[in-house]
Amino acid sequence: MKHTGSISMLHIIFLAMTVIGLKNHVTIIPAILNVASRDGWISVLSATLVLLPWIVLLLYIHKKTNMEPMKVWLRQKVGKVGSSVFGFLLAISLLVHASFTTSEMLQWIKYTFLNDTPSFALLIFFTILSVLLITTSIQTIVMINVFVLVGVVAFGFFAAFTNLQVKDYVLLQPFFEHGFDPVLKAMVYPASGLIELMLLLFLQHKIKDRIHFRHYLIMFFILTGLTLGPLVGAITEFGPSEANEQRFPAYEEWGLVQIGRYIEHLDFFSIYQWITGAFIRVGFMLYIIVDLFNLNGNKKMIWIYIAPAFFFISLALLQMSGSTFDEIKGKYMLPITFIVYFAFSLFLASVAFFSGRSSKRLKHEM
Repeated sequence: MKHTGSISMLHIIFLAMTVIGLKNHVTIIPAILNVASRDGWISVLSATLVLLPWIVLLLYIHKKTNMEPMKVWLRQKVGKVGSSVFGFLLAISLLVHASFTTSEMLQWIKYTFLNDTPSFALLIFFTILSVLLITTSIQTIVMINVFVLVGVVAFGFFAAFTNLQVKDYVLLQPFFEHGFDPVLKAMVYPASGLIELMLLLFLQHKIKDRIHFRHYLIMFFILTGLTLGPLVGAITEFGPSEANEQRFPAYEEWGLVQIGRYIEHLDFFSIYQWITGAFIRVGFMLYIIVDLFNLNGNKKMIWIYIAPAFFFISLALLQMSGSTFDEIKGKYMLPITFIVYFAFSLFLASVAFFSGRSSKRLKHEM
């Protein structure tokens, strides 16, 4: 197959840093602290090691599909009905994930610095921006991501190194304070982030070169670091008990940033980090839906079908109280994400395996 992709693997790695990195850096931290407390960092490392063999499954699917668009390959292998059912299930999951990201971001905005601004108005504004983004192209998304990611990474390292003065790593001990059970239970949360690397398969026809094991390994390493950073920071800066009480630990860490006696209150940098990260994450997920249903360039259909669905799901989630939202996220959303995406990857691998055997048998009979 002649590769006609327009984005490089470096673009894909940067995209994973923003899209999945936001979830690993912000969304899953409270859930990990709630279940594993000070041993949460062990859960992150354990989940990474356990999921490493799963990379082989992704590479197998990538090889067998020969970098074809997944929607085309699936239609060839399982028929129009089977591929349509899979496409709709994936689209629904992506819509829900994009809406969860949006709702969590807007709840944080209202909680921190725009208390009197109606969330409804903010949602309308963010929906318009997100839909305008997905009416462009994947090249536009990845280039915007490159520009905003520079600032996100710079501010992240700035906060991490500045707060070294208030970190007490003794708070990470004792290890396995409550045994192995909490660590094992909390592993599903970092795994629910790493499992989203499966979504890159739906952009493989846009990539110039094949994805290799080293590329996934780099992304695993980066995403693990993006989870460990704020998690360990929250424990060593606030202690496990106080960190567990915070709804947005990654944001609260910005409140401790101080340079000398007169430079402080720099938490406004986190506004840039979170909003740009959510913008790219939502745009990426909605773009996959656009590509799945061949809506590329069809702005009218995108506004008619995708924009209302995204808006009303986000609006419904915004009606929840903060405690209800967090409970649904921790007990249901994150574990279900892992189960569903892992099942999707098993399904694609099964189709690749059995369709490959059928092709070989037909060639042998001929």
